[in-house]
Amino acid sequence: MAYITLNKNNFFNNLDIIARFTKSVDKIALVLKDNAYGHGLVEMASLASAYGVKKAVVQKTQEAKKIEQYFDYILVLADIPSAHESPSGKIRYTINDINSIEKFPHASLVELKVDTGMHRNGIAVGELQEAFSRIKEQGLVLEAVFTHHRSADELSSEWFWQNDIFKKVKEEALKLACGFGFGALRFHSANSASLFRHTDFKEDMARIGIAAYGCMTLPASLHVEGFRPVLSVYANKISSRALKAGQCVGYGGTFEAKEDCVVANYDFGYGDGFLRICSNKYTTSSGKELIGRISMDNSSFLCEDEEILIFDDASKLAESAKTISYEVLTSLKADIKREIL
Repeated sequence: MAYITLNKNNFFNNLDIIARFTKSVDKIALVLKDNAYGHGLVEMASLASAYGVKKAVVQKTQEAKKIEQYFDYILVLADIPSAHESPSGKIRYTINDINSIEKFPHASLVELKVDTGMHRNGIAVGELQEAFSRIKEQGLVLEAVFTHHRSADELSSEWFWQNDIFKKVKEEALKLACGFGFGALRFHSANSASLFRHTDFKEDMARIGIAAYGCMTLPASLHVEGFRPVLSVYANKISSRALKAGQCVGYGGTFEAKEDCVVANYDFGYGDGFLRICSNKYTTSSGKELIGRISMDNSSFLCEDEEILIFDDASKLAESAKTISYEVLTSLKADIKREIL
């Protein structure tokens, strides 16, 4: 069966680079949503904990519960706790909309997201005072205020003006926290790309995703050296056959052999997360040419090796798919065996 390897040394190398920018491992909050960007939720949580990372970010409560043993702090981005759940002192929940505040059970630990320009999730800047008032009335425990950058990985002025807006949000939030009797607040806005644009990082934490997994791509002027991909995908041969010139391979016969050759079929297809758009236009790092359409459970290559490396850098496969490494990685199915090296 196809399988995935996770390189511990590469992951730790990436965390070393990140920690130099955050100035402290304690300020790294590893984003583990969507099965840790396809790497494996529990596998990457255990590695992060071994390194010394104490904070994590996930999408849902279910994910938080699975990794609770590994971290002191977990931020849930898009879920509301049930009133019937036993509260956890480790798990915090995001308020994404001012009208959702009354849905949170009394005494829930919450962080308020503010929309500073992405126009996706978060309350409007002008709703800040009302949000604090409603949080107080609902009896929630407000611990932090945060935002998210929409263009930190692009050369534009947007990163700067979002920072300016968030600076004003922080100033107002501190006054409101004092007025409503909340405790000291934390503030955070940096994702992977944003962190590396700071020359003197001073926020309470950085939410690090793609950089930790070694597949961050930035414009040349923003590029950070030294990151190494963590994940590799291998597939095993199911069958092979000799083709005569003119014979075709796969659904629709989209590959036609120009000369006599040997073709092998491997146990990794779009049902496993191998994006079908890569059909007929991808070559592995070792020179194995993908031919014919990718099928649900298998794909064909112009070789006859017993095992092949499909990819060890999602960014390279993403180029063939005309997409981003995030999509390549999160498409990988959770039931593929993952092995830590």
